[in-house]
Amino acid sequence: MDFRGILFFPVTPFTADGAIDHDLLAAHVATGVEAEAGGVFPACGTGEFHALSTAEAAAVTRTAVSAVGGRVPVIAGAGGPLGHAIEVARSAADAGADGLLVLPPYLVGGTQEGLISYVEQIAAASDLPVIIYHRGTAQYSVETVRRLAANPKVVGFKDGTGDIGTTQLIVRAVAESGREDFAFFNGLLTAELTQGAYRGIGVPLYSSAAFAMAPDIANAHYRAYASGDDDARLRLLDGFYRPLVALRDETPGFGVSLIKAGLRLSGLAVGSVRAPLVDPTPAQEARLAEILAAGRALL
Repeated sequence: MDFRGILFFPVTPFTADGAIDHDLLAAHVATGVEAEAGGVFPACGTGEFHALSTAEAAAVTRTAVSAVGGRVPVIAGAGGPLGHAIEVARSAADAGADGLLVLPPYLVGGTQEGLISYVEQIAAASDLPVIIYHRGTAQYSVETVRRLAANPKVVGFKDGTGDIGTTQLIVRAVAESGREDFAFFNGLLTAELTQGAYRGIGVPLYSSAAFAMAPDIANAHYRAYASGDDDARLRLLDGFYRPLVALRDETPGFGVSLIKAGLRLSGLAVGSVRAPLVDPTPAQEARLAEILAAGRALL
């Protein structure tokens, strides 16, 4: 699976009565693809996978696949309770997705053998390749990733822990296995802040929630990052991403809530987040507007 460019995690728009707004979702996804996203990951973290039913996750994936139209890979989220994850995996395959991002299991943490079984059962539920997400209740050891990489259906690793040392060892273990088709992603919140370090250990790809609300700013960062223009990259880090992270860290769940707020500020009526997440206060939204304006002033 070949990814080129920023990995786009669209939000899931909701109407005033809480239903999914599929027309708005299609427009949101199409806009991201037109802004040169390297892949689309619907019904994942930024898309509030935690709050979607199996039927809703399937519907979100179908809409995204249609909007993408085969231009870039579509990787759907699948995780949580094992039965839910298997249902979502099958429905994502039926919807035409190109792969699955295996999110952590719900609530409980198992042994490494249990995590291997969890991934393998989700992988076996469809013909789709899977990418494992290393965070929360799914923290994979180096040896576990080595074993999973022996399965040709496991095609990627996304780090959400920030443990650079372990991730470096995982990158080297997969390289030693001979896999040349295995992708590595930086999946930390606001990954732009840490991507310089991840590139240094052989992890060139990153997900960008900011791309969902401000593709112009996110693309400027990506161009600076890809070309090695560290002066431009650091200007954007200091002028946009650092204040965005400071605001994000004020309230749990703002990694998603601020993205939806930014889209609303741009005129896209994506609605509120679902519980247990909360929307920013008016004062926080005003600060977000200032941060976005400051970021665009740097372009």
